[in-house]
Amino acid sequence: MFAYGPMPPLMFGAMICFLLFGFPVAFSLAAVGMTFGILGVVFEHFSPALLNALPLRFFGVVSNELMLAIPFFTFMGAILERSGLAEDLLEGAGQLFGPLPGGVAYAVILVGAVLGAITGTVAASVIAMGVVSLPVMMRYGYSKRIATGVIAASGTITQVIPPSLVLIILADQLGRSVGDMYKGAIGPAMLQILIFLIFIFIISKLKPHLVPPLPPEARTMSGRALVWRVAKSMVPSLALIFVVLGTMFMGLATPTEAGAMGAIGAMLLAVLHRRLNWTLTRQAMAMTMRITAMVIFILLGATVFSLAFQGMDGGLWIEHLLSHIPGGAVGFLIFVNIFIFFIAFFLDFFEIAFIIVPLLVPVAQSLDIDLIWFGVLLCVNLQTAFLHPPFGFALFYLRGIAPPDVKTSDIYLGAIPWLGLQLLLVAILIFFPQSVTFFMTPERTFDPASIQLNIPMPEAPSSGMPATPSFGAPPPPTFGAPAAPSFGAPSAPTFEPPPAPSFGQ
Repeated sequence: MFAYGPMPPLMFGAMICFLLFGFPVAFSLAAVGMTFGILGVVFEHFSPALLNALPLRFFGVVSNELMLAIPFFTFMGAILERSGLAEDLLEGAGQLFGPLPGGVAYAVILVGAVLGAITGTVAASVIAMGVVSLPVMMRYGYSKRIATGVIAASGTITQVIPPSLVLIILADQLGRSVGDMYKGAIGPAMLQILIFLIFIFIISKLKPHLVPPLPPEARTMSGRALVWRVAKSMVPSLALIFVVLGTMFMGLATPTEAGAMGAIGAMLLAVLHRRLNWTLTRQAMAMTMRITAMVIFILLGATVFSLAFQGMDGGLWIEHLLSHIPGGAVGFLIFVNIFIFFIAFFLDFFEIAFIIVPLLVPVAQSLDIDLIWFGVLLCVNLQTAFLHPPFGFALFYLRGIAPPDVKTSDIYLGAIPWLGLQLLLVAILIFFPQSVTFFMTPERTFDPASIQLNIPMPEAPSSGMPATPSFGAPPPPTFGAPAAPSFGAPSAPTFEPPPAPSFGQ
């Protein structure tokens, strides 16, 4: 426990205590880091020269171009949240799946996936789907727990489906490409949607009265009108998904550039819905400013904490503790995911990504764990932070827009089965890493022992003496001078003066 001195465990415990008391995260991290840094200098456990690196680390945070993707994607989600896109998608999908038992739940899951791919924020998805679909479910006899659970869980899919903000931050903390993280998340996102759909299908077969189909009077569209309504709402969304994700996957744009194009595309969709105005834009800009400032301040505080913690061998202490877990890499992954599952009851995913994940990366590398697989696995686990009773943010968002007859206990109990489905996906990813690596382009590796240099040597002259290889070098330029004879002294060059001008004489 104290193999590297008492400072690392004391510092880690102090950080947990500060966060549990409810102090602001960014300032708590900075205060703990500076306090223990000074104590480390006093007790000669920390080199004061390391503090000189703080200005450079701060500059590295604010000059990180990858962080520019966060305000772009946040602004895009804020615009789309108020543009009416979710309402159109839910109405069209609800009419399409309405005749089926559980049809509205199917629509909520699929629309949640589409919104996740174009907004990247849980709040936008949960609020938009709750406002539109929850009254419909309540009106036509859906179970309150199933209705609230499917809305909250479908909103959390946003965390796994690119362009998720969590994936961007994890890519930065893991030192990996955002594009690779997005490709690795495609398989788990599809599995998550499939698991949710299968769950609703099983309920519709075992207890169809909990998820009844829409009655005929509620299905107001059919035939060509329904197809046109679905296409009208889906095609712009798919076009925006291609602009944001397709350009990154094809290597045409960086995440920051794709986010900028996505922000422009969101404003164009708002124009198509005739809802783009100064009030909407100002609200979206204010939301973007708050989230971006929060992320940057937390990252600055985490930088101070990590500098002091690593300077006192805290990283080696964490690696010493976790590298001796039985079971090797699988045992480490199981322990880490259980630990993050419980700590997510108290910490936000930003705090976990900035504080906990950097401490786990060296251990994962020492166990030869692929960091893309590790990052996507943590991202899937962090979904559960939004469904944890009693602090899940998705549950708070849903409580804020749910009608009074929906009790808080219904929301909490309705979230528990979906929490189990998310943990099922975590187990699948641990034991089947191919679900993450399937869509990723394998790295091209070369064996140095297989490399051979075959340089053809020129033929030897007739005298039998070996010739000096020229390696294809061209002969030196002559600049018009006559070639020197092979034997004897070279003749001196002659310089004849040009004839004098005659000037017409």
